[in-house]
Amino acid sequence: SRALALALALVSVGALASIIALSVLYAKEKTKDLEPSPTSPAAATTTADSSFPSPSSSPGPPVPWQQYRLPDTLAPVHYAITLWPRLEPDGRGLFIFTGNSTVRFVCLKDTDLILIHSNRLNFTLLQGHEAQLMALGATAPAIKTTWLELTTDYLVVQLEGRLEAGRSYLLHTEFVGELADDLAGFYRSKYKENGVEKILATTQMQPTDARKAFPCFDEPAMKAVFDLTMIHPLETVALSNSINYDPINVTIEGRNLTMTRFHSTEMMSTYLLAFVVMRFFHNQIRIWARKQAILEGQGDYALEKTGPILSYFQNYYNQTYPLTKSDQIALPDFSAGAMENWGLITYRESALLYNPAFSSIEDKEYVATVISHELAHMWFGNLVTMRWWNDLWLNEGFATYVSYLGADSAEPTWKLNDLMVVFEIHGVMQEDDVPTSHPLSCEEGEVQKPQQIRHLFDTITYSKGAAVLRMLSDSITEEVFTQGLRTYLEEHKYNSTICTDLWKHLQVAVDEASPGLGLPTSVEDIMNRWVLQMGYPVVTVDTRTGRLSQKHFLIDPEAEMDRPSPFNYEWIVPISWMKTGVKQSPLWLTTKEATNSNMTIGGADWLLVNLRTSGFYRVNYDQENWERLLAQLDTNHQEIPEINRAQLISDAFNLARSKLVNFTLALRTTKYLVRETEYTPWLTVSNNLNYYFLMFDRSPLYGPMQAYMVKQVEPLFNHFKDITANWTKIPDKYNQVVAIQLACKNGLKACEDLTYNLFNAWMKNPSNNPISPNLRSTVYCNGLAAGGQREWDFAWSMYKNASVASEAEKLLWAMACSKQPWILTRYLEYCLDSERIRKQDASYVINSIAANVVGQPLVWDFVRANWNYLFNDYGNGSISFESLLYSVTRRFASEFEYKEVKLNNPRFPDFHQALERTRVNIKWVSSHKDQILSWFTEEAKPKPQP
Repeated sequence: SRALALALALVSVGALASIIALSVLYAKEKTKDLEPSPTSPAAATTTADSSFPSPSSSPGPPVPWQQYRLPDTLAPVHYAITLWPRLEPDGRGLFIFTGNSTVRFVCLKDTDLILIHSNRLNFTLLQGHEAQLMALGATAPAIKTTWLELTTDYLVVQLEGRLEAGRSYLLHTEFVGELADDLAGFYRSKYKENGVEKILATTQMQPTDARKAFPCFDEPAMKAVFDLTMIHPLETVALSNSINYDPINVTIEGRNLTMTRFHSTEMMSTYLLAFVVMRFFHNQIRIWARKQAILEGQGDYALEKTGPILSYFQNYYNQTYPLTKSDQIALPDFSAGAMENWGLITYRESALLYNPAFSSIEDKEYVATVISHELAHMWFGNLVTMRWWNDLWLNEGFATYVSYLGADSAEPTWKLNDLMVVFEIHGVMQEDDVPTSHPLSCEEGEVQKPQQIRHLFDTITYSKGAAVLRMLSDSITEEVFTQGLRTYLEEHKYNSTICTDLWKHLQVAVDEASPGLGLPTSVEDIMNRWVLQMGYPVVTVDTRTGRLSQKHFLIDPEAEMDRPSPFNYEWIVPISWMKTGVKQSPLWLTTKEATNSNMTIGGADWLLVNLRTSGFYRVNYDQENWERLLAQLDTNHQEIPEINRAQLISDAFNLARSKLVNFTLALRTTKYLVRETEYTPWLTVSNNLNYYFLMFDRSPLYGPMQAYMVKQVEPLFNHFKDITANWTKIPDKYNQVVAIQLACKNGLKACEDLTYNLFNAWMKNPSNNPISPNLRSTVYCNGLAAGGQREWDFAWSMYKNASVASEAEKLLWAMACSKQPWILTRYLEYCLDSERIRKQDASYVINSIAANVVGQPLVWDFVRANWNYLFNDYGNGSISFESLLYSVTRRFASEFEYKEVKLNNPRFPDFHQALERTRVNIKWVSSHKDQILSWFTEEAKPKPQP
């Protein structure tokens, strides 16, 4: 970040009710000379002792300030923090905040060293005010020297004497920071209201950015109580985790300001701290947003559903809501979807606001599940927190799982428990079947650096975590699962835990419910297999002999494993199953293979394993049983439950890619779709065929594929055309969107005409959009793909004037559908200008353009040409570079493209995954393209009428 040429003098803080005086002296020029050197402690502060050894010159093992984890010598108890954010720039265009913090901590072991996290906070011109140490009931040792250790984000305080174990101390610091637009720590966001640009100050501390707002012990287990005071302009409101006292007016340096002081928080982790200074409005349950959004009722749906979801979780956890208030705020600029700050949940606007005139059923479902996810954290994650980030999966996987339960309680007609399978489980299985995956949990020592922590916020952590917890709940019953969960929360509230603490409580609940559950071993033993080793098994069932077997499923069976497994890639697998539509008693597969005579069948009977896809594994069968299942789909597909129809499709396609079944078997699972009208099977087909389209949309095979898909999807398109009276009445059904997406993507003339006419009708009358919110994404995309500059510039003008975030996101995505390379290149250049494309949206736009076959090579060139700028200016707060690299290389399937990735690997994070994915693609395409071309060509032919 830019260096701050700033000086700070903070007048002493009196009692809590006193007025705080702050004065700020600005240096005339910015200069990098003011940044502390990572190798020279003497340059870091005005009181530094240059004779103290610097990290670069220290011989032997790493000294404490070179290690990323805090030593076990100090434990924080309480912070008193005062912050004053400036919502207007100074003469050099800098936005700053000034502040002071006093942390009370207990010494656990004698030490002469204080390490406290600090990142991008400037102490260099404070003339001796960078740190002051006091002891409670004793004399504190003098400070020998202080410096900033940039690599590990520490303010290092070396003492003349030693702190004594058992004593409490106060460390006071005064600092200045930049209120940057990097979407991390304490940052600024901007928006326009009635054409006037406005600035707000807000936070995103997770995982390691509280240290950018104030010096702190920034680890999740280092819980403390926080007392916060905010100084802010008169016309603004300040919010934080707890209720505020009545604000008072103060005058500082001749400026009339407001001082808002907040009640003490509960014991909590630094990453959950939040504060916002803004000019927003709220409704009665404190859904905060831009004034226009609240007046338009965009917060009404969140208002309507928050209460029922909170009530559901209070009953689910058997714990009343832990706090005295709950604020939820929609922010114009926010890097994540939402953040579970305790008592002050922050959201992207599209994750909290809903307008039925603009927002689709998907938008509504997203709002409901995100709210449910964040409210679930108020107990699981906030009241009880993981000790260290290696168990992040337990926080996020659990919240993902129960978010569907909470949202389902508020919207029971949506079948959200089934949607979880296609939204979470199918997708993450395709992330976890490669040798570059990772276990859900690992040793604490494997996750030290902030970058390593940020890498854990991925699909494995969220979606696989949800899948294995759902599997456990199903295996021991939801009643037993919730009983164990409740005692776990009660025992550990306001503390930190590791995942084995939960297993112990679940085991007690299981033991009390026995012998009816019939677990083959302990809960911990079962879950260790799923948590401590990556991947998942494929269970093979031979219905001729009743033999069951398991092995590690890899999409490339010849891939070499980099990471050894503590369990030799063997799982304890819950087997739920049915025989010709009749549910059978569940069983467990505890070894590599076993035999169960009940699973032998003959005649027209068929056997189906993994009911409701409750287990996190794939299923393969002998060829005879596959044929019987395909015959059942052809004759009466509804005899197989909807979610299992989707499972059969997903398993068959992925087993074929792994060479465990013939690829024609996978393709045959799509033939019955001419009679299918339900959403989950069609979405599963679309997702799995997407790999075929990615591999072949630049080859001659693309035409026959399109012709076959038009033949299959046309009955579904006509079905929705009929039930909607030629699209004039739009039901709230997901599958009509899939019907139009697939029909238009594959060139069905009726679909192209529909979308073209709707888009042009809107262009003729921009103030009266005739397109149903459910269909807008698809219609916008196809209208822009068929058009040129006129259509694109119209969409851009609509985007710039959009007041509803979900509508703006639809347009952002659709503008990437253009087939004009120069338009897409211009759009990419807009991503480098935050005045045109918000930093939070840049990655979304770039990835959307990369999904376009015309745009993908343009993005590849753009990313390489602008990598340094993107990495340095956008950083981890704005762009997920792993996601960016995945999007731009996922089509790669040639030796030339493999060499291109390899050539650029020093610049890219996780390039090994891109190389491995490209290598697998090359092998698959070369092995299958001729046969696939033959199959699609034959199946696309019109069949003779009987």
